[in-house]
Amino acid sequence: MTENSSRVPVHVGIIMDGNGRWATQRGLPRLAGHRAGTKNLRLVIRAAAKAGIKHLTFYAFSTENWSRPEDEVGGLMGLLGEFIETETPELHKEGARLLHIGHLEHLEPKLRQKIENAIELTKNNTRIDVILAFSYGGRDEIVNAVKKIVAAGTSAEEIDQQTLSENMFTAGIPDPDLIIRTSGEQRTSNFLTWQSVYSEWAFPEVLWPDFDEAALNQVLEDYAKRDRRFGGLSKK
Repeated sequence: MTENSSRVPVHVGIIMDGNGRWATQRGLPRLAGHRAGTKNLRLVIRAAAKAGIKHLTFYAFSTENWSRPEDEVGGLMGLLGEFIETETPELHKEGARLLHIGHLEHLEPKLRQKIENAIELTKNNTRIDVILAFSYGGRDEIVNAVKKIVAAGTSAEEIDQQTLSENMFTAGIPDPDLIIRTSGEQRTSNFLTWQSVYSEWAFPEVLWPDFDEAALNQVLEDYAKRDRRFGGLSKK
């Protein structure tokens, strides 16, 4: 699939599932699977940009993931810091704009600063948006949006769907056309709850660390064959 292909999704969300199972199958600790999954981000970002995708959102760490064992949470934070530090310069060169959705205030100050620096460095890039959903939950996002609307003094009569969308973490970013969950599990897991009401979903069996360019292109080819009706009748 190339940048000239028709019916390429503008915005793709990815639930990166299967890191733990990938590690278990190899007799490795879970963190080794997360590390392999983090390394795979670069490959998939490049493949997505090559395909012509403009917005790519990765579900990296949910609001519920804070309840995982402390050593695993600490390891995931470390991997995020490593990714930001080592990959941001290359992403910047390749025209990627790095964004974050979720709660930066929950992160350790040094990690938060790394993310803020990466966002600032890449803010004018236009080839592809790489959006990290970290300390993020879809329901939490909706609650957060409602609180912002109430705090702004907006009356009930003034509130509509556009009002909610404009107060989401993703304000200004189009809703996802396609959401991919690797590993074959078929759950939405509180990801882009508001934005995904008309998204197409794909559940490839491959575990996230093994999800390569060929696997992405297969999903994109399948997507291109779908008839998206958004509640209306088929145009075919």
